[in-house]
This record gives sequence, structure tokens and C-alpha cells, in this order.
Amino acid sequence: MVSPELATQMCRLSGEIRRQVGLLIDRRGQVDHVIIGDASKLWLPDVGRLRAGRGRMRGLRLVHTHLRQEVLSPDDLTDLSLLRLDMVAAITLDRQGLPQRLHCAHLLPENPAGKLWTVLEPLQVHDQQVDFLELIRSLEEEFARASRVQTADQGKDRALLVHLQLSSDQLQRSRGTCLAELRRLCNTAGVTVLDAVSQRRARPDPRYVLGKGKVEELVQRANQLGAELLVFDLSLSPAQARAISDLTELKVIDRTMLILDIFAQRARSRDGKVQVELAQLNYTLPRLVAKNTMMSRLMGGIGGRGPGETKLEVNRRRVRDRISRLEAQIKKLSRQRELRRSRRRGRNLPVISILGYTNAGKSTLLNSLTRSKELVEDKLFATLDPRSARLRFPREREVILTDTVGFIHDLPAELVNAFRATLEEVAEADLLIHLVDISDPDHGDQVAAVQRIVGEMGLAERSTLLVFNKVDRLPAGEVPDRWGQDEDIIGISATKPATLAPLLERMERRLWQDEAARGLTEPSNETKNVGF
Repeated sequence: MVSPELATQMCRLSGEIRRQVGLLIDRRGQVDHVIIGDASKLWLPDVGRLRAGRGRMRGLRLVHTHLRQEVLSPDDLTDLSLLRLDMVAAITLDRQGLPQRLHCAHLLPENPAGKLWTVLEPLQVHDQQVDFLELIRSLEEEFARASRVQTADQGKDRALLVHLQLSSDQLQRSRGTCLAELRRLCNTAGVTVLDAVSQRRARPDPRYVLGKGKVEELVQRANQLGAELLVFDLSLSPAQARAISDLTELKVIDRTMLILDIFAQRARSRDGKVQVELAQLNYTLPRLVAKNTMMSRLMGGIGGRGPGETKLEVNRRRVRDRISRLEAQIKKLSRQRELRRSRRRGRNLPVISILGYTNAGKSTLLNSLTRSKELVEDKLFATLDPRSARLRFPREREVILTDTVGFIHDLPAELVNAFRATLEEVAEADLLIHLVDISDPDHGDQVAAVQRIVGEMGLAERSTLLVFNKVDRLPAGEVPDRWGQDEDIIGISATKPATLAPLLERMERRLWQDEAARGLTEPSNETKNVGF
């Protein structure tokens, strides 16, 4: 770990100046840094990022003196874990300033006990029986082996989920519900989730969201599991994201960025791609900051002085220009959609929009009702671009049935604003079908979330049918509280066309009930014969 001669010299100097003396030593035995602290603590310098590759440690060991015969301190063990040092060692001094015992600790791979490190039995400085290099090599092999076992999907980001439960908010969803949804979002985005960490606080920390100690625990857990990404289940301010990233040296994203990434993967139409890019740029613009002094160089130089722009300002200006062009495109696309809607109105075709929480089965219902073949996946936001198809009722009545992007709790403002043009399809509908996955334990909160978004869009008074989907997954005899008490609630299974007849009958009655009331047209009783 350290030669007796070097340990003796360190202890002599430390005893003379009454301060801790520390060395960062590489695996060749060369001193990389010399550190002078006070009587009780060292402040380590910036030693750079982690070495490349999973399962690797820093390649540096910390050896320092302790003046008061104390063993390794919590700060020593925190430095070991946060900096991923090969080992940390403290040399105690006697009254003459000579070395006595060597207290050492090293990191541990993931283990059933959940221990992050182990403290070795104290050693005599002049009688070190441990082969340091061989021990480190074997530890790295264990870290690498554990990392290979954990990595089932190569090429995916490896993440820790972070959840903050506000104790002051009695209406907040449970920790399990929030983390389960965040896991599904990560799965849809192609992120491998290794573990989840949560903290209960009265209010978020203004700098780190969680307490600083909890953030340090996150880093230690990430180091042990080989995670390279922190995913927060709330929106982070630009300052918070930077502070957490600087402290942890890990990539930090929030729920909004995760959803934006999913949308970017799912966008297929021109409308969808433009709207996703606009949302991403609006999200990114306030987060464009100078990483270091290299970003502040002026454009030009000798012969080009004068009012110049920093590289950061140029990047921001380019982003603003791109946002302006995208907003103009969205307005143009919106006018085109309005033209198509006016043509439909000219043909007197009613429009029915299916809306609901993401993954409620909206695309499946569209396919079943119209015999379409739209993509259906058991993932969040499988549908991003609006889809329309004709639905024919008896007596030669036709409607346009549209499927829209799914809603989610705390839908980010960037997405609501960018997709406002797409959501115009919902605003123009004659009838809304609010589809609910009744088999989801959290379906009550999902209904409330969708109704809240619909209300914010000014559509709360629009004619709506509440449809419980996936009733075939309910335990035998279980009936939702509101089912049977409200005539506007229908139970179906979108994958089983035979269950859709009551829904079709109710849709037809709702659309043409005014005509029926005037005796002009009787609602059809032949809905069950619609060609399934």
C-alpha cells in the first residue's frame, strides 16, 4: 500500500506542521498529488473523470495521516466511494511522529448485504502482508463480472431512478405508482433500470432536489452497479440539473427529457417530427450554458474585434432561429389540417376522437372498430401521430374516428404547447371517447389526470363517453364503482369485437340524438350487426 520509508517521511512532516498530509499514488507507485489538510480533514483536488470502461476504478489510492489515533472517518469512506479510488488508507502517528498502524478500506461489488465497502483489519506499517496490486486486480475483475451479468441488453443506458415524495402534498401519488410508471417510460425509451432510490422531504432542496447526503448515496450506488444515468421523476430546473451533474459526474435527465426522447423515437409523420423538434428545442434553450471558459472565446480575433458573440450566444441565437422556423411550419401544417377538417364538415361527417391515458388501448380500439392495421404495442406513447379512419354505421351513416397521442400525469408544458396543433383534432370532435384501462390499479388517478388536461384544453363540456377497456382482465365478479351507476360508462374489451356492440349503439345515439328527439331519424337497433 505504501512503503515504510514513505510512510515515515509523511508522518514526520505531519507531526511537525500538525496537519494531515495525503498522497494520491497511481498503480506504478508514482505520486500524482500531494495534499495538505488541517488537523482533522483533507480536501481532495479534482482528479478528473472515471477511467474508461465499466467495472473499473480510478487507478489512484489515497494514503494520508491521522494525527489523533483515529480510524478511517466517514469522510474518508465517502471519498473512497464517490471518487471510486482503488483504496483509502490512514496512517496513525505516535507521540514521536512515527508511523504505527495502517487502516485501509476498499470498494465492494454488488452483494446481498448491500455493503459499498469493507474496512480491512489494521496493519503494521512495517509488516504489510497484503499484495495491493493483486487485490485491486481481483476486485476489478469482480466488478467487471458483475457488470456483465447485470447488462442483459448491450448498448442501452444503465440508469438509477430517483423519486422525491413531498410529505406536505397529501394528494401526491404513491411512491410505488410513480416509480412503476417511470420504469415503463424507461423501458419504452430503451433504458435499463438497475435500481430506484427515493426520499421523503417537506420540500425539494433548491440546489440538489434531494439532500446532498442522499445525492452522495446515489453516486455510491451508481458506482457499485455501474450506472451512468440518473432519471428523476420530476422536472428539474436547468440549475438543478447542472448542480447534480457536477456533483455526481453522471448524466442527469428528468421526466420531461425522458418523454421527449420517447417522442423523438416515435415520431413518423412530418407533423410529429416538427412538433417533437420544437418541444426539444424549447426544453434545451434555457439549458444552454457555458461548460467552461473555452466556451467564452470571441468569434474572430486580430482584425475581427468589435461587437462579437460568444460561442454560447451563437448557439442560443441559432436555436431561437430554428424555433421560429418550426413555429412557422406548425402554423402552416395547422392551416392544412383546418382545410381537411372543413372539407369533412362540408360532407357532414361527424368526428369522434378517442382520448385517454397512454397505453389504455386507443389504437387497438381504432383497429377493431374500423378494421385498420395501425401499429399496436404494449408500450407508453406507442401512438404519437394522429390517425383517422372511417367508421360506417347502419343506415349508411359514417363518421371519422381519430386516435390521438396519449396523456400522462403532469404532462410537460413543452409537449402541451408543441402538440397543441395536433390536439386541435380533439377540439374539433363532435364526440369524445375517454378510454380507460380499468385493469390498471391506478386507473382512478389516470381518469382524473386526463379529465384535468381536457379541462385545461377547454373541452370539459364536450359530449363524452367514458369507456372502461380491458374488462376481461378484471377478476371474476369485480365491478368498478361507477359502472352501472352512470349511463355514459360502458365496459368493453377492445381486442374482442363482440363486446363493442353497446359502445357502437351508444355512439350512434349520442351523435344523432337531436335528430331522434325531433322524430326525423330513429336511432338504429341494428348496431350489433355492424360487420365484425
